[in-house]
Amino acid sequence: MGVDISGILMRHETTVKEFSGQTLAIDAYNMIYQFLSNIRQPDGTPLMDRNGMITSHLSGLFYRTVSMIQIGIKPVYVFDGKPSSLKSRTLEERKMVREKNKIELEKAIESGDAEKIRSFSSRINYITPQIVTESRDLLHLMGVPTVNAISEGEAQGAWMSDSGYVTGVVSQDFDTLLFGCKNLLRNFAFNGRRKLPGRNVYVNVSPESISLEENLSSLGITREQLVDIGILVGTDFNKGIDRVGAKTALNLVKKYGNIFGVLAMKGITIENLKEIRELFLNPPVNKDINTEMSPPDTDGIKYFLIEQHSFSEQRISQYVQTLKDSYGKLSQKTLDRFF
Repeated sequence: MGVDISGILMRHETTVKEFSGQTLAIDAYNMIYQFLSNIRQPDGTPLMDRNGMITSHLSGLFYRTVSMIQIGIKPVYVFDGKPSSLKSRTLEERKMVREKNKIELEKAIESGDAEKIRSFSSRINYITPQIVTESRDLLHLMGVPTVNAISEGEAQGAWMSDSGYVTGVVSQDFDTLLFGCKNLLRNFAFNGRRKLPGRNVYVNVSPESISLEENLSSLGITREQLVDIGILVGTDFNKGIDRVGAKTALNLVKKYGNIFGVLAMKGITIENLKEIRELFLNPPVNKDINTEMSPPDTDGIKYFLIEQHSFSEQRISQYVQTLKDSYGKLSQKTLDRFF
């Protein structure tokens, strides 16, 4: 879900290749959800191995990550930690939506409506502990560093951006900006097409870069005021104010100074406001991190994907070689700069 402040933000079209030579934090859960939703068989079911275990996340992670490393990007995948108790409402809403989709899927199966079966199947996605473990295991075999967030992955990525560990954070969620990310990268894919959620329809999209500093300057506000705007609109931690979108929230915050002035004027309150505001401004983060890549375990990757998860030996072998060659080039460039 996240916060919808897109209507007030300046965004610049870019390309994935423009970030060659840079280290980027990847919102792992955000990307895995995309793979689970979009990488599916013609009947709407996810990819599976010979034992019936879902492999859509492994397919997406492997091929997307190899493609990034091939053009010189050094990815660091950030995994969510324990969600804040303030997020319980959002998590319950998501659960209800999934249950509703499961009921609709059963109806579609009974009626034999293939299009609806594909549509509702793609909406029912769970990131299980096994999916998380498999994703981390694959990335480690590939030599790609991972970071375990204390709580919100977006907050961890934002801190890494603000602290100079990475030059940008790849995520679809605008919350990342509220947490202080210097440069948010959205639609970060190579093919320029994205499947609309729950529909067998694809639209053309372009990667876009959103600078926090540029937007704060253009809007004439502080980061604290941006957080206030987000809270007024509604976040994962609170329900927004009725009939207040991003543009209205911007005008109100600029007129009354901050969210406290806006709420006093309207005569309303937001539950846990100070805690939500503090969570965005000073979130708990893991500062004991490693962002350096290591040599890929080529034999380990092949065994994991081919033997354990039924991937094509010919295709995996080709990409493993590409990964090995690309890592070698990255390492050589690093040595060249050092000397």
